[in-house]
Amino acid sequence: MKIEDLQVLLKVAELHSITAAANQLDISSSAASVALKRLEQDVGTQLFVRTTRKIRLSPEGERFLPLCQQALDLLQQGVMRISEEQQDINGEVKMAMSSEMGRNLMRVLLNDIMAEHEDVSVRLQVSDSRVDFYRDGVDVALRAMTKSAVQELNMYGFKICNIPHFICASPRYIEKYGEPTSPEELANHNALLYKLYELTHDGWDLYKGGEKGKEKFKVKVKSNRAVNDGDIVRRWCVDGVGIAKKSVIDIAEDLLAGRLQRVMPAYHVPLTEMWLVLPSRQLITPAIRLIRDELKMKINTLRKALISKGILDESEWPNAD
Repeated sequence: MKIEDLQVLLKVAELHSITAAANQLDISSSAASVALKRLEQDVGTQLFVRTTRKIRLSPEGERFLPLCQQALDLLQQGVMRISEEQQDINGEVKMAMSSEMGRNLMRVLLNDIMAEHEDVSVRLQVSDSRVDFYRDGVDVALRAMTKSAVQELNMYGFKICNIPHFICASPRYIEKYGEPTSPEELANHNALLYKLYELTHDGWDLYKGGEKGKEKFKVKVKSNRAVNDGDIVRRWCVDGVGIAKKSVIDIAEDLLAGRLQRVMPAYHVPLTEMWLVLPSRQLITPAIRLIRDELKMKINTLRKALISKGILDESEWPNAD
């Protein structure tokens, strides 16, 4: 006997309408009708008397209804009790993330969490390659993706933030080679490229203008170095050996410290999104919720600091929906 079927019975008994009950439960009328028929087969008797105008409980249904309500109440109490017991922040977190996030922001964040919650342990899969949850034994992953991609992969996810990207360079590079101010000038500079799965990202899409009348530029950049590790791209950029296109999250500390600076601010790179994704809702633990909340807070702190220093405008880094 399905819990969802019992919920349908209670709602139909309350509203005297299969259609109204289905609307409130956010299911189709046909699904609600099937649920009632399935229940009647389970108990071996007719629970409702149906007419052309309305539906009402049969005598057997009247006797069954309070028992059904009692059963659901007991189940709810059980769920609440388990939830209360699970509020302790503990257990092992098996998590995947990019090499750059793992080495920098997440390394520090997890250190802070584990210093306060000694019963938490972590097992990290740090790689720029796409993780396989089952093959790699991972429960949760931090990924740059979109909501539609999460749904297409049949994943359960939390959106952490939007991700702006900047064209950036070190003061040392700019002093030596000058600062590009247009896509045409950018093509004459040395780009530091990210390479993954044999694909080198040497075509940069840039936009100029507002929502109306945006002008798109596709720049084929030249480069004397490429790597499959985003953090090395960042470090090369700090070293002053080229210009990079980087996530603002990954270079926020460098921008705030003056190790890197934004170039070509009139040209924008399309936003991406950061998601914390799991293959099942059942894998969400208090420890994972804490990591999610602390990560959101940390990124929002970086966002506010960058806005406060005038490195970017608030509209360039919209809050997560």
